[in-house]
Amino acid sequence: MGEIKGQWLEEEQKLEILAIVAQAKQEGLTISRTSLFWRINRRRVFRWRTKKDSGQSLKNLKPGPRSPAHRLLPEEVGAVLQMAVKEEYADLSHRTLTVTAWDLKVFFVSFSSVYRILVSEGLMSMRGRQSRHNGNSVPPVRKELSGPNQRWCWDISYLLTHEKGLYLYLYLLLDEFSRKAVSWLISWNQNAEESKCLLEQGLANEHILDLPEEDRPEVFNDRGRQMKAKKIKDMFEDHKMPQIFSRPRTPNDNPFVESAFSTIKGAPQYPGQFLDLENAYDYFVTFFVWYNKVHLHSGIDYVTPEQCHLGLRDKIVARRRTDLVNQQHFRKEVNRQNQNILTANAKPVTLNLNQQTPCSVINL
Repeated sequence: MGEIKGQWLEEEQKLEILAIVAQAKQEGLTISRTSLFWRINRRRVFRWRTKKDSGQSLKNLKPGPRSPAHRLLPEEVGAVLQMAVKEEYADLSHRTLTVTAWDLKVFFVSFSSVYRILVSEGLMSMRGRQSRHNGNSVPPVRKELSGPNQRWCWDISYLLTHEKGLYLYLYLLLDEFSRKAVSWLISWNQNAEESKCLLEQGLANEHILDLPEEDRPEVFNDRGRQMKAKKIKDMFEDHKMPQIFSRPRTPNDNPFVESAFSTIKGAPQYPGQFLDLENAYDYFVTFFVWYNKVHLHSGIDYVTPEQCHLGLRDKIVARRRTDLVNQQHFRKEVNRQNQNILTANAKPVTLNLNQQTPCSVINL
Protein backbone atom coordinates (compact mmCIF):
# COMPACT_ATOMS: atom_id res chain seq x y z
CA MET A 1 0.00 0.00 0.00
CA GLY A 2 1.25 3.49 -0.74
CA GLU A 3 1.85 6.37 1.62
CA ILE A 4 -0.93 8.58 2.94
CA LYS A 5 -0.61 11.86 1.05
CA GLY A 6 -2.71 14.97 1.06
CA GLN A 7 -4.53 13.95 4.24
CA TRP A 8 -4.57 16.38 7.16
CA LEU A 9 -4.16 14.86 10.62
CA GLU A 10 -5.31 16.51 13.82
CA GLU A 11 -2.85 17.55 16.54
CA GLU A 12 -3.96 14.69 18.83
CA GLN A 13 -3.30 12.14 16.07
CA LYS A 14 0.16 13.51 15.43
CA LEU A 15 1.04 13.37 19.15
CA GLU A 16 -0.25 9.80 19.32
CA ILE A 17 1.88 8.78 16.35
CA LEU A 18 4.97 10.43 17.87
CA ALA A 19 4.39 8.59 21.13
CA ILE A 20 4.11 5.26 19.29
CA VAL A 21 7.25 6.05 17.26
CA ALA A 22 9.19 6.83 20.45
CA GLN A 23 8.02 3.61 22.11
CA ALA A 24 8.90 1.60 18.99
CA LYS A 25 12.36 3.13 18.95
CA GLN A 26 12.92 1.90 22.49
CA GLU A 27 11.94 -1.59 21.26
CA GLY A 28 14.58 -1.38 18.55
CA LEU A 29 12.48 -0.30 15.55
CA THR A 30 13.70 2.62 13.46
CA ILE A 31 11.54 5.64 12.66
CA SER A 32 11.56 4.62 9.01
CA ARG A 33 10.12 1.17 9.78
CA THR A 34 7.46 2.61 12.08
CA SER A 35 6.54 5.31 9.55
CA LEU A 36 6.22 2.66 6.89
CA PHE A 37 3.79 0.77 9.12
CA TRP A 38 1.69 3.95 9.52
CA ARG A 39 2.01 4.68 5.74
CA ILE A 40 3.35 8.12 6.57
CA ASN A 41 6.45 9.69 5.07
CA ARG A 42 9.18 9.67 7.70
CA ARG A 43 10.04 13.28 6.96
CA ARG A 44 6.61 14.28 8.24
CA VAL A 45 7.35 12.45 11.48
CA PHE A 46 10.75 14.16 11.79
CA ARG A 47 9.10 17.54 11.17
CA TRP A 48 6.44 16.92 13.84
CA ARG A 49 9.07 15.82 16.33
CA THR A 50 11.22 18.90 15.65
CA LYS A 51 8.24 21.20 16.21
CA LYS A 52 7.28 19.40 19.41
CA ASP A 53 10.83 19.52 20.80
CA SER A 54 11.01 23.26 20.07
CA GLY A 55 7.69 23.89 21.85
CA GLN A 56 5.71 24.71 18.68
CA SER A 57 2.10 23.69 18.16
CA LEU A 58 1.23 20.81 15.82
CA LYS A 59 -2.12 22.33 14.84
CA ASN A 60 -2.84 22.63 11.12
CA LEU A 61 -2.30 26.18 9.89
CA LYS A 62 -3.39 27.83 6.67
CA PRO A 63 -0.67 27.32 4.05
CA GLY A 64 1.38 30.26 2.84
CA PRO A 65 2.61 33.36 4.66
CA ARG A 66 0.28 35.00 7.12
CA SER A 67 0.91 38.39 5.58
CA PRO A 68 1.75 38.37 1.83
CA ALA A 69 4.74 40.46 0.86
CA HIS A 70 2.83 42.01 -2.06
CA ARG A 71 -0.17 43.11 0.01
CA LEU A 72 -1.56 46.58 -0.66
CA LEU A 73 -0.32 49.38 1.53
CA PRO A 74 -2.88 51.23 3.66
CA GLU A 75 -2.04 54.41 1.71
CA GLU A 76 -2.95 52.68 -1.55
CA VAL A 77 -6.28 51.43 -0.20
CA GLY A 78 -7.02 54.95 1.04
CA ALA A 79 -6.15 56.46 -2.35
CA VAL A 80 -8.55 54.05 -4.12
CA LEU A 81 -11.42 54.86 -1.77
CA GLN A 82 -10.72 58.59 -1.86
CA MET A 83 -10.86 58.67 -5.65
CA ALA A 84 -13.86 56.30 -5.94
CA VAL A 85 -16.15 58.52 -3.83
CA LYS A 86 -15.45 61.71 -5.79
CA GLU A 87 -18.41 62.93 -7.82
CA GLU A 88 -16.50 63.23 -11.11
CA TYR A 89 -15.56 59.54 -10.96
CA ALA A 90 -18.84 58.12 -9.63
CA ASP A 91 -20.01 57.04 -13.10
CA LEU A 92 -16.85 55.10 -13.95
CA SER A 93 -16.62 51.34 -13.81
CA HIS A 94 -13.92 49.89 -11.61
CA ARG A 95 -11.73 49.19 -14.65
CA THR A 96 -12.13 52.68 -16.08
CA LEU A 97 -11.51 54.14 -12.62
CA THR A 98 -8.29 52.12 -12.34
CA VAL A 99 -6.98 53.17 -15.74
CA THR A 100 -7.85 56.81 -15.03
CA ALA A 101 -5.89 56.60 -11.77
CA TRP A 102 -2.95 55.13 -13.63
CA ASP A 103 -2.98 58.01 -16.12
CA LEU A 104 -3.28 60.57 -13.30
CA LYS A 105 -0.60 58.71 -11.28
CA VAL A 106 -2.90 58.61 -8.26
CA PHE A 107 -2.30 54.92 -7.59
CA PHE A 108 -1.07 51.83 -9.39
CA VAL A 109 -3.33 48.96 -8.33
CA SER A 110 -4.69 46.08 -10.41
CA PHE A 111 -8.30 45.84 -11.60
CA SER A 112 -9.06 42.96 -9.26
CA SER A 113 -7.63 44.77 -6.24
CA VAL A 114 -9.70 47.87 -6.95
CA TYR A 115 -12.78 45.67 -7.35
CA ARG A 116 -12.18 43.95 -4.01
CA ILE A 117 -11.66 47.29 -2.23
CA LEU A 118 -14.87 48.75 -3.67
CA VAL A 119 -16.85 45.62 -2.85
CA SER A 120 -15.59 45.62 0.75
CA GLU A 121 -16.84 49.19 1.18
CA GLY A 122 -20.16 48.66 -0.60
CA LEU A 123 -19.24 50.89 -3.56
CA MET A 124 -19.82 48.33 -6.33
CA SER A 125 -23.61 47.95 -6.13
CA MET A 126 -24.09 50.11 -9.22
CA ARG A 127 -21.64 52.69 -10.52
CA GLY A 128 -23.16 55.09 -13.01
CA ARG A 129 -26.63 56.34 -13.89
CA GLN A 130 -28.08 52.92 -14.67
CA SER A 131 -30.93 51.84 -12.48
CA ARG A 132 -32.12 48.35 -11.63
CA HIS A 133 -35.63 47.05 -11.97
CA ASN A 134 -37.55 47.95 -8.86
CA GLY A 135 -39.35 44.62 -8.88
CA ASN A 136 -42.75 46.30 -9.09
CA SER A 137 -43.05 46.55 -12.88
CA VAL A 138 -46.04 44.75 -14.34
CA PRO A 139 -45.59 42.89 -17.64
CA PRO A 140 -47.80 44.15 -20.46
CA VAL A 141 -51.08 42.31 -20.96
CA ARG A 142 -51.01 39.93 -23.90
CA LYS A 143 -54.40 38.54 -24.76
CA GLU A 144 -54.74 34.99 -26.02
CA LEU A 145 -54.47 34.77 -29.79
CA SER A 146 -56.73 32.57 -31.88
CA GLY A 147 -55.68 33.57 -35.40
CA PRO A 148 -53.44 35.78 -37.54
CA ASN A 149 -53.51 39.57 -37.64
CA GLN A 150 -54.59 39.91 -34.02
CA ARG A 151 -51.24 41.16 -32.72
CA TRP A 152 -48.16 42.34 -34.57
CA CYS A 153 -44.72 43.02 -33.18
CA TRP A 154 -41.87 44.90 -34.78
CA ASP A 155 -38.31 45.97 -34.12
CA ILE A 156 -35.09 47.10 -35.79
CA SER A 157 -31.78 45.22 -35.89
CA TYR A 158 -28.25 46.13 -36.95
CA LEU A 159 -26.71 44.62 -40.07
CA LEU A 160 -22.92 44.71 -40.32
CA THR A 161 -21.26 46.12 -43.42
CA HIS A 162 -17.67 45.84 -44.63
CA GLU A 163 -17.02 49.34 -43.28
CA LYS A 164 -16.28 49.40 -39.56
CA GLY A 165 -18.79 51.54 -37.65
CA LEU A 166 -21.17 51.75 -40.60
CA TYR A 167 -24.41 49.76 -40.31
CA LEU A 168 -27.51 48.91 -42.25
CA TYR A 169 -30.78 48.48 -40.35
CA LEU A 170 -33.32 45.72 -40.86
CA TYR A 171 -36.90 46.70 -40.01
CA LEU A 172 -39.14 43.69 -39.39
CA LEU A 173 -42.90 43.47 -38.78
CA LEU A 174 -44.01 40.05 -37.53
CA ASP A 175 -47.37 38.45 -36.90
CA GLU A 176 -47.21 36.89 -33.41
CA PHE A 177 -49.68 34.10 -34.08
CA SER A 178 -48.16 32.76 -37.30
CA ARG A 179 -44.61 34.25 -36.97
CA LYS A 180 -45.00 35.39 -40.57
CA ALA A 181 -42.86 38.31 -41.69
CA VAL A 182 -45.70 40.63 -42.67
CA SER A 183 -43.34 43.28 -44.03
CA TRP A 184 -39.69 44.25 -43.89
CA LEU A 185 -37.32 46.85 -45.24
CA ILE A 186 -33.66 47.82 -45.02
CA SER A 187 -32.30 51.31 -44.57
CA TRP A 188 -29.15 53.21 -43.74
CA ASN A 189 -31.05 55.11 -41.06
CA GLN A 190 -33.19 54.55 -37.98
CA ASN A 191 -36.01 57.05 -38.05
CA ALA A 192 -39.78 57.37 -37.83
CA GLU A 193 -40.20 57.81 -41.59
CA GLU A 194 -38.78 54.37 -42.33
CA SER A 195 -40.83 52.87 -39.49
CA LYS A 196 -43.99 54.35 -40.94
CA CYS A 197 -43.15 52.87 -44.36
CA LEU A 198 -42.72 49.44 -42.74
CA LEU A 199 -46.08 49.62 -41.00
CA GLU A 200 -47.96 51.01 -44.00
CA GLN A 201 -46.52 48.20 -46.13
CA GLY A 202 -47.80 45.66 -43.60
CA LEU A 203 -51.25 47.27 -43.58
CA ALA A 204 -51.40 47.06 -47.36
CA ASN A 205 -50.09 43.47 -47.55
CA GLU A 206 -52.74 42.18 -45.12
CA HIS A 207 -55.56 44.55 -46.19
CA ILE A 208 -56.01 45.61 -42.57
CA LEU A 209 -57.83 48.86 -43.33
CA ASP A 210 -60.60 46.84 -44.99
CA LEU A 211 -61.37 45.17 -41.65
CA PRO A 212 -63.72 46.60 -39.03
CA GLU A 213 -61.93 48.68 -36.41
CA GLU A 214 -62.53 46.10 -33.67
CA ASP A 215 -60.85 43.38 -35.78
CA ARG A 216 -57.64 45.25 -36.47
CA PRO A 217 -54.45 44.03 -34.79
CA GLU A 218 -52.79 45.58 -31.79
CA VAL A 219 -49.12 46.38 -32.23
CA PHE A 220 -46.37 45.50 -29.75
CA ASN A 221 -43.01 47.28 -29.76
CA ASP A 222 -40.11 48.41 -27.62
CA ARG A 223 -39.57 51.92 -26.28
CA GLY A 224 -37.14 53.16 -28.92
CA ARG A 225 -37.47 56.70 -30.22
CA GLN A 226 -38.78 55.36 -33.54
CA MET A 227 -41.59 53.53 -31.72
CA LYS A 228 -42.52 56.51 -29.57
CA ALA A 229 -42.38 59.07 -32.39
CA LYS A 230 -45.48 61.23 -32.68
CA LYS A 231 -46.21 60.34 -36.30
CA ILE A 232 -46.18 56.62 -35.39
CA LYS A 233 -48.54 57.14 -32.46
CA ASP A 234 -50.81 59.30 -34.60
CA MET A 235 -50.91 56.68 -37.35
CA PHE A 236 -52.00 53.96 -34.92
CA GLU A 237 -54.60 56.22 -33.36
CA ASP A 238 -56.00 57.13 -36.78
CA HIS A 239 -56.26 53.45 -37.73
CA LYS A 240 -57.70 52.47 -34.32
CA MET A 241 -54.85 50.04 -33.65
CA PRO A 242 -53.74 49.91 -29.99
CA GLN A 243 -49.99 50.32 -29.45
CA ILE A 244 -48.44 48.33 -26.58
CA PHE A 245 -44.97 49.09 -25.20
CA SER A 246 -42.60 46.67 -23.50
CA ARG A 247 -41.09 47.50 -20.13
CA PRO A 248 -37.81 49.44 -20.05
CA ARG A 249 -34.70 47.27 -20.28
CA THR A 250 -36.82 44.12 -20.69
CA PRO A 251 -36.21 42.54 -24.12
CA ASN A 252 -38.09 39.41 -23.02
CA ASP A 253 -41.32 41.37 -23.32
CA ASN A 254 -40.89 41.29 -27.10
CA PRO A 255 -39.51 37.77 -27.60
CA PHE A 256 -40.97 36.78 -30.97
CA VAL A 257 -39.25 39.38 -33.09
CA GLU A 258 -36.02 38.88 -31.11
CA SER A 259 -36.24 35.18 -31.89
CA ALA A 260 -36.80 35.98 -35.56
CA PHE A 261 -33.65 38.13 -35.62
CA SER A 262 -31.77 35.23 -34.03
CA THR A 263 -33.04 32.89 -36.76
CA ILE A 264 -32.08 35.39 -39.44
CA LYS A 265 -28.52 35.91 -38.24
CA GLY A 266 -28.02 32.28 -37.27
CA ALA A 267 -29.00 30.90 -40.68
CA PRO A 268 -26.15 28.94 -42.34
CA GLN A 269 -26.44 31.03 -45.48
CA TYR A 270 -26.29 34.37 -43.63
CA PRO A 271 -23.31 36.30 -45.08
CA GLY A 272 -22.54 38.18 -41.87
CA GLN A 273 -21.66 41.42 -43.68
CA PHE A 274 -23.19 43.31 -46.59
CA LEU A 275 -21.56 45.47 -49.20
CA ASP A 276 -24.36 47.99 -49.61
CA LEU A 277 -28.14 48.42 -49.60
CA GLU A 278 -28.57 46.59 -52.92
CA ASN A 279 -26.53 43.62 -51.72
CA ALA A 280 -28.65 43.37 -48.56
CA TYR A 281 -31.92 43.51 -50.49
CA ASP A 282 -30.72 40.81 -52.89
CA TYR A 283 -30.12 38.49 -49.95
CA PHE A 284 -33.24 39.21 -47.89
CA VAL A 285 -35.66 38.99 -50.82
CA THR A 286 -34.69 35.33 -51.14
CA PHE A 287 -34.37 34.77 -47.40
CA PHE A 288 -37.85 35.96 -46.44
CA VAL A 289 -39.43 33.82 -49.15
CA TRP A 290 -37.67 30.86 -47.53
CA TYR A 291 -38.57 32.05 -44.02
CA ASN A 292 -42.29 32.42 -44.75
CA LYS A 293 -42.85 29.51 -47.13
CA VAL A 294 -40.18 26.87 -46.45
CA HIS A 295 -38.91 27.33 -42.88
CA LEU A 296 -40.51 24.84 -40.46
CA HIS A 297 -40.90 26.96 -37.33
CA SER A 298 -40.45 25.12 -34.03
CA GLY A 299 -42.73 27.56 -32.19
CA ILE A 300 -45.76 26.72 -34.35
CA ASP A 301 -45.56 22.90 -34.45
CA TYR A 302 -43.06 22.84 -37.31
CA VAL A 303 -45.27 24.27 -40.00
CA THR A 304 -44.23 27.24 -42.11
CA PRO A 305 -45.37 30.72 -41.08
CA GLU A 306 -47.27 30.97 -44.35
CA GLN A 307 -49.21 27.76 -43.62
CA CYS A 308 -50.01 28.92 -40.10
CA HIS A 309 -51.07 32.35 -41.38
CA LEU A 310 -53.48 30.72 -43.81
CA GLY A 311 -55.07 28.65 -41.05
CA LEU A 312 -53.62 25.31 -42.16
CA ARG A 313 -51.65 24.57 -38.98
CA ASP A 314 -54.27 22.46 -37.18
CA LYS A 315 -55.07 20.51 -40.34
CA ILE A 316 -51.40 19.73 -41.02
CA VAL A 317 -50.69 18.76 -37.41
CA ALA A 318 -53.79 16.56 -37.26
CA ARG A 319 -52.81 14.85 -40.53
CA ARG A 320 -49.30 14.18 -39.20
CA ARG A 321 -50.72 12.75 -35.99
CA THR A 322 -53.13 10.54 -37.93
CA ASP A 323 -50.35 9.30 -40.19
CA LEU A 324 -48.25 8.42 -37.14
CA VAL A 325 -51.11 6.50 -35.52
CA ASN A 326 -51.90 4.67 -38.76
CA GLN A 327 -48.26 3.73 -39.19
CA GLN A 328 -48.16 2.39 -35.63
CA HIS A 329 -51.19 0.21 -36.29
CA PHE A 330 -49.72 -0.95 -39.60
CA ARG A 331 -46.40 -1.76 -37.94
CA LYS A 332 -48.11 -3.80 -35.22
CA GLU A 333 -50.18 -5.72 -37.76
CA VAL A 334 -47.16 -6.56 -39.89
CA ASN A 335 -45.22 -7.68 -36.83
CA ARG A 336 -48.14 -9.89 -35.73
CA GLN A 337 -48.38 -11.47 -39.20
CA ASN A 338 -44.66 -12.14 -39.29
CA GLN A 339 -44.80 -13.63 -35.81
CA ASN A 340 -47.69 -15.93 -36.81
CA ILE A 341 -45.85 -17.03 -39.95
CA LEU A 342 -42.70 -17.81 -37.99
CA THR A 343 -44.69 -19.75 -35.37
CA ALA A 344 -46.73 -21.80 -37.91
CA ASN A 345 -43.74 -22.69 -40.09
CA ALA A 346 -41.24 -23.56 -37.40
CA LYS A 347 -39.24 -26.01 -39.51
CA PRO A 348 -35.49 -26.50 -39.60
CA VAL A 349 -33.89 -24.44 -42.34
CA THR A 350 -30.65 -25.36 -44.12
CA LEU A 351 -28.60 -22.35 -45.18
CA ASN A 352 -26.80 -22.47 -48.51
CA LEU A 353 -24.30 -19.65 -48.62
CA ASN A 354 -23.75 -20.04 -52.36
CA GLN A 355 -27.43 -19.70 -53.21
CA GLN A 356 -28.58 -16.13 -53.85
CA THR A 357 -32.23 -15.49 -53.06
CA PRO A 358 -34.15 -12.20 -52.88
CA CYS A 359 -34.91 -11.03 -49.36
CA SER A 360 -38.33 -9.54 -48.59
CA VAL A 361 -39.22 -8.44 -45.06
CA ILE A 362 -42.82 -7.53 -45.86
CA ASN A 363 -44.65 -9.38 -48.62
CA LEU A 364 -47.99 -7.75 -49.20
